[in-house]
Amino acid sequence: MRRPLLVLLSLLAVSPLAAQIPAAEYTARRDSLAATMDDGILLALGGEEPAEDFLTFYPAPSFYYLTGVTEPDAALVMVKRKGTVYSMLFVEPRDPAREAWTGARLGVDGMRRVTGIPSRSMEQLVPALDSLLALSDRLAVIGNLGGDGFETRDAQFVASLRANHPKLRVLPANDLVARLRMRHSAAELALERKAIDITVRAQHDAISAIRPGVNEFEIQALIDYTFRRNGADRPSFATTVGSGPNSTALHYSANDGYMQAGDVVVMDIGASYRGYAADVTRTVPVSGTFTPEQRAIYQLVRDAQHAAELAAKLGATSSDMDAAANKVLGEGLAKLGLIESPDATFDNGAPGCQRNIARRCSQLSLFYFHALGHAIGLEVHDPTSYRIAPGNTFTIEPGIYVRATVLDNLPDTPRNRAIIAKLRPVVQRYANIGVRIEDDYFATESGVEWISRGPREVTEIEQMMRIRAAVPAARDSSMVNWYRQTEPITH
Repeated sequence: MRRPLLVLLSLLAVSPLAAQIPAAEYTARRDSLAATMDDGILLALGGEEPAEDFLTFYPAPSFYYLTGVTEPDAALVMVKRKGTVYSMLFVEPRDPAREAWTGARLGVDGMRRVTGIPSRSMEQLVPALDSLLALSDRLAVIGNLGGDGFETRDAQFVASLRANHPKLRVLPANDLVARLRMRHSAAELALERKAIDITVRAQHDAISAIRPGVNEFEIQALIDYTFRRNGADRPSFATTVGSGPNSTALHYSANDGYMQAGDVVVMDIGASYRGYAADVTRTVPVSGTFTPEQRAIYQLVRDAQHAAELAAKLGATSSDMDAAANKVLGEGLAKLGLIESPDATFDNGAPGCQRNIARRCSQLSLFYFHALGHAIGLEVHDPTSYRIAPGNTFTIEPGIYVRATVLDNLPDTPRNRAIIAKLRPVVQRYANIGVRIEDDYFATESGVEWISRGPREVTEIEQMMRIRAAVPAARDSSMVNWYRQTEPITH
Protein backbone atom coordinates (compact mmCIF):
# COMPACT_ATOMS: atom_id res chain seq x y z
CA MET A 1 0.00 0.00 0.00
CA ARG A 2 1.32 3.45 -0.90
CA ARG A 3 1.83 5.78 2.02
CA PRO A 4 0.63 9.40 1.85
CA LEU A 5 3.34 11.89 0.94
CA LEU A 6 3.10 13.68 4.30
CA VAL A 7 3.71 10.41 6.16
CA LEU A 8 6.81 9.71 4.07
CA LEU A 9 8.12 13.21 4.69
CA SER A 10 7.62 12.80 8.42
CA LEU A 11 9.60 9.57 8.35
CA LEU A 12 12.45 11.24 6.51
CA ALA A 13 12.63 14.26 8.84
CA VAL A 14 15.78 14.42 10.93
CA SER A 15 15.11 14.63 14.65
CA PRO A 16 17.35 16.77 16.86
CA LEU A 17 17.86 13.61 18.88
CA ALA A 18 19.85 10.60 17.68
CA ALA A 19 16.85 8.57 16.56
CA GLN A 20 18.74 5.27 16.63
CA ILE A 21 19.30 5.56 20.39
CA PRO A 22 15.99 5.26 22.29
CA ALA A 23 15.01 7.70 25.01
CA ALA A 24 15.13 4.81 27.49
CA GLU A 25 18.87 4.46 26.93
CA TYR A 26 19.46 8.13 27.74
CA THR A 27 17.40 7.63 30.90
CA ALA A 28 19.55 4.62 31.81
CA ARG A 29 22.71 6.70 31.31
CA ARG A 30 21.44 9.38 33.69
CA ASP A 31 20.48 6.70 36.19
CA SER A 32 23.99 5.22 35.95
CA LEU A 33 25.48 8.66 36.52
CA ALA A 34 23.18 9.29 39.50
CA ALA A 35 24.30 5.99 41.04
CA THR A 36 27.87 7.35 41.21
CA MET A 37 26.76 10.62 42.85
CA ASP A 38 26.33 11.54 46.47
CA ASP A 39 23.19 13.42 47.39
CA GLY A 40 23.36 16.87 45.86
CA ILE A 41 23.06 18.85 42.66
CA LEU A 42 24.63 18.20 39.27
CA LEU A 43 24.71 20.67 36.38
CA ALA A 44 25.55 19.53 32.85
CA LEU A 45 26.06 22.35 30.36
CA GLY A 46 25.41 21.97 26.64
CA GLY A 47 27.33 23.74 23.91
CA GLU A 48 27.03 27.43 23.09
CA GLU A 49 25.50 28.61 19.83
CA PRO A 50 28.29 30.15 17.69
CA ALA A 51 28.27 33.93 17.48
CA GLU A 52 29.05 33.87 13.76
CA ASP A 53 26.61 32.53 11.19
CA PHE A 54 29.32 30.71 9.23
CA LEU A 55 30.29 28.53 12.20
CA THR A 56 28.47 25.26 12.80
CA PHE A 57 27.19 24.19 16.21
CA TYR A 58 27.94 20.76 17.62
CA PRO A 59 26.73 19.63 21.07
CA ALA A 60 29.08 19.13 24.00
CA PRO A 61 29.81 15.36 23.97
CA SER A 62 29.00 14.53 27.60
CA PHE A 63 25.82 16.61 27.64
CA TYR A 64 24.77 14.92 24.40
CA TYR A 65 25.59 11.52 25.92
CA LEU A 66 23.21 12.16 28.82
CA THR A 67 20.34 13.76 26.89
CA GLY A 68 20.60 13.21 23.13
CA VAL A 69 19.81 16.91 22.73
CA THR A 70 21.52 18.59 19.78
CA GLU A 71 20.20 22.13 20.25
CA PRO A 72 22.58 24.84 21.52
CA ASP A 73 22.31 26.76 24.79
CA ALA A 74 20.76 24.00 26.88
CA ALA A 75 21.48 22.59 30.33
CA LEU A 76 20.57 19.58 32.44
CA VAL A 77 20.08 19.75 36.21
CA MET A 78 19.93 16.57 38.28
CA VAL A 79 19.06 16.58 41.97
CA LYS A 80 19.62 13.51 44.16
CA ARG A 81 18.06 13.37 47.61
CA LYS A 82 17.85 10.23 49.76
CA GLY A 83 18.24 8.03 46.69
CA THR A 84 15.59 9.81 44.65
CA VAL A 85 16.75 11.54 41.46
CA TYR A 86 14.93 14.36 39.71
CA SER A 87 16.06 15.71 36.31
CA MET A 88 15.15 18.94 34.52
CA LEU A 89 16.15 20.27 31.10
CA PHE A 90 16.54 23.98 30.44
CA VAL A 91 16.30 25.00 26.79
CA GLU A 92 15.78 28.07 24.66
CA PRO A 93 12.09 28.78 24.01
CA ARG A 94 10.57 29.02 20.54
CA ASP A 95 11.25 32.38 18.87
CA PRO A 96 9.84 32.68 15.33
CA ALA A 97 11.91 35.78 14.52
CA ARG A 98 15.14 34.06 15.54
CA GLU A 99 14.19 30.79 13.89
CA ALA A 100 13.85 32.63 10.58
CA TRP A 101 17.66 32.91 10.73
CA THR A 102 18.75 29.71 12.48
CA GLY A 103 15.96 27.21 11.78
CA ALA A 104 13.19 25.73 13.90
CA ARG A 105 13.76 24.68 17.48
CA LEU A 106 11.78 22.31 19.67
CA GLY A 107 11.22 24.78 22.47
CA VAL A 108 10.18 23.81 25.98
CA ASP A 109 7.10 21.76 25.10
CA GLY A 110 8.73 20.04 22.14
CA MET A 111 11.80 19.11 24.16
CA ARG A 112 9.66 17.66 26.93
CA ARG A 113 7.70 15.64 24.38
CA VAL A 114 10.75 14.29 22.54
CA THR A 115 13.06 13.54 25.48
CA GLY A 116 10.56 12.71 28.18
CA ILE A 117 12.50 15.00 30.54
CA PRO A 118 10.60 17.80 32.32
CA SER A 119 11.71 21.03 30.64
CA ARG A 120 11.77 24.75 31.34
CA SER A 121 12.92 27.89 29.61
CA MET A 122 16.67 28.60 29.81
CA GLU A 123 15.96 31.94 31.50
CA GLN A 124 14.73 29.97 34.53
CA LEU A 125 18.03 28.12 35.00
CA VAL A 126 19.70 30.65 37.32
CA PRO A 127 16.63 31.16 39.56
CA ALA A 128 16.22 27.38 39.80
CA LEU A 129 19.88 26.91 40.76
CA ASP A 130 19.69 29.75 43.26
CA SER A 131 16.81 27.99 45.00
CA LEU A 132 18.60 24.65 45.03
CA LEU A 133 21.91 26.11 46.20
CA ALA A 134 20.19 27.77 49.12
CA LEU A 135 19.81 24.23 50.47
CA SER A 136 23.21 22.84 49.44
CA ASP A 137 26.72 24.25 49.13
CA ARG A 138 27.96 21.55 46.69
CA LEU A 139 27.50 21.62 42.93
CA ALA A 140 28.91 18.98 40.58
CA VAL A 141 29.51 20.41 37.10
CA ILE A 142 29.88 18.74 33.72
CA GLY A 143 31.16 21.22 31.16
CA ASN A 144 34.14 23.00 29.69
CA LEU A 145 35.63 24.69 32.73
CA GLY A 146 38.92 25.46 30.99
CA GLY A 147 42.19 25.68 32.88
CA ASP A 148 43.04 27.80 35.89
CA GLY A 149 40.93 30.79 34.89
CA PHE A 150 37.31 31.36 33.92
CA GLU A 151 37.90 32.02 30.24
CA THR A 152 35.27 29.61 28.86
CA ARG A 153 31.56 30.35 28.73
CA ASP A 154 30.88 27.46 31.12
CA ALA A 155 33.54 28.66 33.57
CA GLN A 156 32.15 32.19 33.48
CA PHE A 157 28.68 30.83 34.28
CA VAL A 158 30.01 28.87 37.25
CA ALA A 159 31.93 31.94 38.43
CA SER A 160 28.68 33.93 38.46
CA LEU A 161 27.08 31.25 40.64
CA ARG A 162 30.01 31.45 43.03
CA ALA A 163 29.64 35.21 43.24
CA ASN A 164 26.04 34.79 44.39
CA HIS A 165 26.83 31.84 46.66
CA PRO A 166 30.20 32.53 48.37
CA LYS A 167 30.23 29.19 50.20
CA LEU A 168 29.60 27.19 47.04
CA ARG A 169 31.94 24.25 46.43
CA VAL A 170 32.21 23.34 42.74
CA LEU A 171 33.09 19.71 42.01
CA PRO A 172 34.18 18.97 38.41
CA ALA A 173 32.26 15.88 37.30
CA ASN A 174 33.44 15.30 33.74
CA ASP A 175 35.28 12.16 34.83
CA LEU A 176 32.05 10.60 36.11
CA VAL A 177 30.57 10.69 32.61
CA ALA A 178 33.88 9.78 30.99
CA ARG A 179 33.89 6.46 32.85
CA LEU A 180 30.41 5.68 31.54
CA ARG A 181 31.38 6.59 27.98
CA MET A 182 34.23 4.07 27.85
CA ARG A 183 31.91 1.14 27.14
CA HIS A 184 29.53 1.50 24.23
CA SER A 185 26.05 0.05 23.97
CA ALA A 186 24.80 -1.90 20.95
CA ALA A 187 23.06 1.25 19.70
CA GLU A 188 26.28 3.25 19.99
CA LEU A 189 28.28 0.59 18.18
CA ALA A 190 25.78 0.65 15.32
CA LEU A 191 26.23 4.41 14.92
CA GLU A 192 29.99 4.13 15.14
CA ARG A 193 30.04 1.30 12.60
CA LYS A 194 28.14 3.56 10.22
CA ALA A 195 30.71 6.34 10.73
CA ILE A 196 33.50 3.87 9.99
CA ASP A 197 31.78 2.48 6.90
CA ILE A 198 31.41 6.01 5.50
CA THR A 199 35.06 6.72 6.23
CA VAL A 200 36.22 3.56 4.47
CA ARG A 201 34.06 4.54 1.49
CA ALA A 202 35.72 7.96 1.42
CA GLN A 203 39.17 6.35 1.55
CA HIS A 204 38.20 4.17 -1.42
CA ASP A 205 37.02 7.15 -3.45
CA ALA A 206 40.10 9.18 -2.55
CA ILE A 207 42.56 6.43 -3.44
CA SER A 208 40.84 5.94 -6.78
CA ALA A 209 41.27 9.65 -7.62
CA ILE A 210 44.93 10.06 -6.70
CA ARG A 211 47.41 10.66 -9.53
CA PRO A 212 50.36 12.94 -10.21
CA GLY A 213 49.39 16.60 -10.58
CA VAL A 214 46.31 16.39 -8.36
CA ASN A 215 46.28 18.83 -5.45
CA GLU A 216 45.82 17.63 -1.92
CA PHE A 217 42.79 19.92 -1.51
CA GLU A 218 41.03 18.17 -4.39
CA ILE A 219 41.25 14.87 -2.50
CA GLN A 220 40.13 16.58 0.70
CA ALA A 221 37.11 17.98 -1.14
CA LEU A 222 36.26 14.53 -2.49
CA ILE A 223 36.51 13.07 1.02
CA ASP A 224 34.23 15.76 2.45
CA TYR A 225 31.75 15.19 -0.38
CA THR A 226 31.70 11.44 0.23
CA PHE A 227 31.13 12.03 3.94
CA ARG A 228 28.13 14.27 3.46
CA ARG A 229 26.51 12.41 0.57
CA ASN A 230 26.51 9.28 2.73
CA GLY A 231 24.88 10.99 5.72
CA ALA A 232 27.84 11.98 7.90
CA ASP A 233 27.44 15.10 10.03
CA ARG A 234 30.96 16.37 9.34
CA PRO A 235 34.60 15.30 9.59
CA SER A 236 35.32 14.16 13.14
CA PHE A 237 38.67 16.03 13.06
CA ALA A 238 40.79 18.08 10.66
CA THR A 239 41.42 16.02 7.53
CA THR A 240 45.03 15.23 6.66
CA VAL A 241 45.99 14.71 3.01
CA GLY A 242 49.77 14.99 2.93
CA SER A 243 52.03 13.99 0.05
CA GLY A 244 55.82 13.93 -0.29
CA PRO A 245 57.39 15.91 2.58
CA ASN A 246 53.90 16.59 3.94
CA SER A 247 53.46 12.86 4.56
CA THR A 248 56.03 13.10 7.37
CA ALA A 249 54.07 15.70 9.39
CA LEU A 250 51.75 13.93 11.82
CA HIS A 251 48.84 16.42 11.85
CA TYR A 252 49.46 18.23 8.58
CA SER A 253 46.17 19.87 7.52
CA ALA A 254 47.04 22.66 5.07
CA ASN A 255 46.27 20.19 2.26
CA ASP A 256 47.52 22.54 -0.45
CA GLY A 257 50.41 20.70 -2.17
CA TYR A 258 50.47 19.20 -5.64
CA MET A 259 51.11 15.46 -5.65
CA GLN A 260 54.21 14.40 -7.53
CA ALA A 261 55.10 11.09 -9.17
CA GLY A 262 57.26 9.15 -6.74
CA ASP A 263 55.56 10.56 -3.62
CA VAL A 264 53.43 8.75 -1.08
CA VAL A 265 50.34 10.41 0.32
CA VAL A 266 49.00 9.91 3.85
CA MET A 267 45.23 10.35 4.29
CA ASP A 268 44.14 10.48 7.93
CA ILE A 269 40.37 10.98 7.86
CA GLY A 270 37.25 10.32 9.89
CA ALA A 271 33.53 10.86 9.48
CA SER A 272 31.26 11.83 12.34
CA TYR A 273 27.85 10.14 12.15
CA ARG A 274 25.14 11.18 14.61
CA GLY A 275 27.97 12.43 16.81
CA TYR A 276 30.11 9.26 16.71
CA ALA A 277 33.61 9.46 15.27
CA ALA A 278 35.66 7.22 12.99
CA ASP A 279 39.40 7.52 12.37
CA VAL A 280 41.03 5.63 9.49
CA THR A 281 44.41 6.29 7.83
CA ARG A 282 45.77 4.94 4.57
CA THR A 283 49.06 5.62 2.80
CA VAL A 284 49.29 5.12 -0.96
CA PRO A 285 51.81 5.80 -3.75
CA VAL A 286 50.85 8.72 -5.99
CA SER A 287 52.14 6.88 -9.07
CA GLY A 288 50.15 3.75 -8.22
CA THR A 289 53.14 1.56 -7.35
CA PHE A 290 55.38 1.70 -4.29
CA THR A 291 59.09 2.22 -4.86
CA PRO A 292 61.35 -0.34 -3.14
CA GLU A 293 62.05 2.16 -0.33
CA GLN A 294 58.38 3.04 0.10
CA ARG A 295 57.41 -0.61 0.06
CA ALA A 296 59.98 -1.43 2.75
CA ILE A 297 58.69 1.30 5.09
CA TYR A 298 55.06 0.49 4.36
CA GLN A 299 55.47 -3.23 5.02
CA LEU A 300 57.28 -2.49 8.27
CA VAL A 301 54.40 -0.33 9.49
CA ARG A 302 51.85 -2.92 8.42
CA ASP A 303 53.80 -5.67 10.22
CA ALA A 304 53.85 -3.53 13.38
CA GLN A 305 50.10 -2.99 13.14
CA HIS A 306 49.57 -6.73 12.71
CA ALA A 307 51.68 -7.44 15.79
CA ALA A 308 49.60 -4.98 17.81
CA GLU A 309 46.41 -6.59 16.48
CA LEU A 310 47.57 -10.00 17.72
CA ALA A 311 48.22 -8.46 21.14
CA ALA A 312 44.80 -6.75 21.22
CA LYS A 313 42.86 -9.25 23.28
CA LEU A 314 40.29 -8.87 26.03
CA GLY A 315 42.13 -7.90 29.19
CA ALA A 316 45.21 -6.67 27.32
CA THR A 317 46.58 -3.21 28.05
CA SER A 318 47.73 -0.45 25.76
CA SER A 319 51.26 -1.22 26.97
CA ASP A 320 50.94 -4.78 25.67
CA MET A 321 50.08 -3.51 22.20
CA ASP A 322 52.78 -0.82 22.35
CA ALA A 323 55.44 -3.38 23.19
CA ALA A 324 54.41 -5.65 20.32
CA ALA A 325 54.44 -2.85 17.76
CA ASN A 326 57.64 -1.22 19.05
CA LYS A 327 59.53 -4.53 18.85
CA VAL A 328 58.68 -4.90 15.18
CA LEU A 329 59.41 -1.25 14.38
CA GLY A 330 62.73 -1.26 16.22
CA GLU A 331 63.95 -4.45 14.60
CA GLY A 332 62.75 -3.35 11.18
CA LEU A 333 64.34 0.11 11.28
CA ALA A 334 67.62 -1.43 12.43
CA LYS A 335 67.52 -3.87 9.52
CA LEU A 336 66.98 -0.97 7.10
CA GLY A 337 69.85 0.94 8.70
CA LEU A 338 67.75 3.90 9.84
CA ILE A 339 68.72 3.20 13.46
CA GLU A 340 71.82 1.47 14.80
CA SER A 341 70.01 -1.29 16.70
CA PRO A 342 66.50 -1.95 18.10
CA ASP A 343 67.46 -0.46 21.47
CA ALA A 344 69.92 2.19 20.22
CA THR A 345 69.76 5.65 21.79
CA PHE A 346 70.92 9.19 21.15
CA ASP A 347 71.77 12.05 23.48
CA ASN A 348 68.58 13.74 24.72
CA GLY A 349 67.07 17.05 23.58
CA ALA A 350 65.62 16.53 20.10
CA PRO A 351 61.94 16.92 19.18
CA GLY A 352 59.98 13.78 19.92
CA CYS A 353 61.96 13.05 23.06
CA GLN A 354 61.97 16.37 24.92
CA ARG A 355 59.58 15.07 27.56
CA ASN A 356 61.83 12.13 28.35
CA ILE A 357 63.75 12.99 31.51
CA ALA A 358 66.33 10.30 30.79
CA ARG A 359 69.72 11.41 29.52
CA ARG A 360 69.30 9.37 26.36
CA CYS A 361 66.36 8.64 24.06
CA SER A 362 65.48 5.76 21.79
CA GLN A 363 66.55 6.24 18.18
CA LEU A 364 63.16 4.76 17.29
CA SER A 365 61.59 8.02 18.51
CA LEU A 366 63.30 9.87 15.65
CA PHE A 367 60.94 8.16 13.22
CA TYR A 368 57.99 7.09 15.40
CA PHE A 369 56.90 9.72 17.91
CA HIS A 370 53.21 9.25 18.65
CA ALA A 371 50.98 6.84 20.56
CA LEU A 372 49.94 3.56 18.98
CA GLY A 373 46.24 4.36 19.19
CA HIS A 374 43.37 5.82 21.17
CA ALA A 375 39.73 5.26 22.06
CA ILE A 376 37.05 6.59 19.71
CA GLY A 377 33.41 7.48 20.33
CA LEU A 378 31.63 10.79 20.73
CA GLU A 379 35.07 12.33 20.35
CA VAL A 380 37.82 11.11 18.07
CA HIS A 381 40.02 10.86 21.19
CA ASP A 382 37.45 9.49 23.61
CA PRO A 383 37.91 8.53 27.28
CA THR A 384 39.91 5.30 27.51
CA SER A 385 40.21 2.52 30.07
CA TYR A 386 43.73 1.42 28.98
CA ARG A 387 42.65 -2.22 29.34
CA ILE A 388 40.52 -3.80 26.63
CA ALA A 389 37.01 -4.73 27.76
CA PRO A 390 33.76 -5.47 25.89
CA GLY A 391 32.20 -2.25 24.62
CA ASN A 392 35.55 -0.52 24.02
CA THR A 393 36.21 1.02 20.60
CA PHE A 394 39.72 2.04 19.64
CA THR A 395 42.31 2.52 16.91
CA ILE A 396 45.69 0.99 16.15
CA GLU A 397 47.90 3.35 14.12
CA PRO A 398 51.66 2.79 13.97
CA GLY A 399 53.67 5.02 11.66
CA ILE A 400 57.15 5.77 10.39
CA TYR A 401 58.10 9.29 9.24
CA VAL A 402 61.48 9.88 7.63
CA ARG A 403 61.84 13.65 7.71
CA ALA A 404 64.68 14.92 5.56
CA THR A 405 65.86 17.15 8.41
CA VAL A 406 65.42 14.68 11.27
CA LEU A 407 69.13 14.41 12.06
CA ASP A 408 69.61 18.17 11.98
CA ASN A 409 67.62 18.46 15.23
CA LEU A 410 69.90 16.31 17.35
CA PRO A 411 71.94 18.14 20.02
CA ASP A 412 75.55 18.69 19.03
CA THR A 413 77.42 16.09 21.09
CA PRO A 414 80.30 13.77 20.10
CA ARG A 415 78.03 10.74 20.30
CA ASN A 416 75.31 12.34 18.20
CA ARG A 417 77.82 13.49 15.57
CA ALA A 418 78.91 9.88 15.12
CA ILE A 419 75.28 8.74 14.85
CA ILE A 420 74.53 11.43 12.26
CA ALA A 421 77.52 10.45 10.12
CA LYS A 422 76.41 6.82 10.14
CA LEU A 423 72.69 7.34 9.55
CA ARG A 424 72.61 10.31 7.17
CA PRO A 425 73.15 8.33 3.92
CA VAL A 426 70.29 5.99 4.84
CA VAL A 427 68.02 8.88 5.87
CA GLN A 428 68.68 10.52 2.51
CA ARG A 429 67.66 7.31 0.75
CA TYR A 430 64.32 7.15 2.59
CA ALA A 431 63.75 10.91 2.98
CA ASN A 432 60.21 12.28 2.66
CA ILE A 433 58.56 8.89 3.09
CA GLY A 434 55.85 9.00 5.73
CA VAL A 435 53.62 5.98 6.31
CA ARG A 436 50.77 5.56 8.77
CA ILE A 437 48.15 2.80 8.72
CA GLU A 438 45.23 3.21 11.09
CA ASP A 439 42.19 1.05 11.65
CA ASP A 440 39.22 0.96 14.01
CA TYR A 441 38.31 -1.96 16.29
CA PHE A 442 35.43 -3.03 18.54
CA ALA A 443 35.88 -5.18 21.62
CA THR A 444 32.95 -7.54 22.19
CA GLU A 445 32.32 -10.47 24.51
CA SER A 446 33.84 -12.77 21.88
CA GLY A 447 37.01 -10.75 21.29
CA VAL A 448 38.35 -7.85 19.22
CA GLU A 449 36.93 -7.20 15.75
CA TRP A 450 38.56 -5.22 12.92
CA ILE A 451 35.80 -2.89 11.67
CA SER A 452 37.40 -0.55 9.09
CA ARG A 453 37.78 -3.25 6.48
CA GLY A 454 39.39 -1.43 3.58
CA PRO A 455 42.40 -2.38 1.46
CA ARG A 456 45.66 -2.04 3.39
CA GLU A 457 48.11 -4.66 2.13
CA VAL A 458 50.68 -3.53 -0.45
CA THR A 459 49.20 -5.71 -3.18
CA GLU A 460 45.65 -4.57 -2.36
CA ILE A 461 46.61 -0.90 -2.52
CA GLU A 462 48.46 -1.25 -5.82
CA GLN A 463 45.67 -3.31 -7.36
CA MET A 464 43.10 -0.74 -6.28
CA MET A 465 45.09 2.08 -7.83
CA ARG A 466 45.19 0.32 -11.19
CA ILE A 467 41.46 0.97 -11.43
CA ARG A 468 41.54 4.76 -11.49
CA ALA A 469 38.41 6.85 -11.27
CA ALA A 470 37.47 8.98 -14.24
CA VAL A 471 39.78 11.98 -14.46
CA PRO A 472 38.01 14.99 -12.87
CA ALA A 473 36.89 17.80 -15.16
CA ALA A 474 39.72 20.08 -16.20
CA ARG A 475 40.37 22.92 -13.79
CA ASP A 476 40.40 26.55 -14.80
CA SER A 477 44.07 26.88 -15.76
CA SER A 478 44.11 30.58 -14.93
CA MET A 479 43.07 29.81 -11.35
CA VAL A 480 45.67 27.05 -11.05
CA ASN A 481 48.39 29.39 -12.29
CA TRP A 482 47.22 32.14 -9.93
CA TYR A 483 47.36 29.72 -7.01
CA ARG A 484 50.89 28.60 -7.86
CA GLN A 485 52.09 32.18 -8.17
CA THR A 486 50.62 33.27 -4.85
CA GLU A 487 51.22 30.15 -2.76
CA PRO A 488 53.13 31.55 0.24
CA ILE A 489 54.69 28.35 1.56
CA THR A 490 56.46 25.49 -0.17
CA HIS A 491 55.96 22.24 1.71
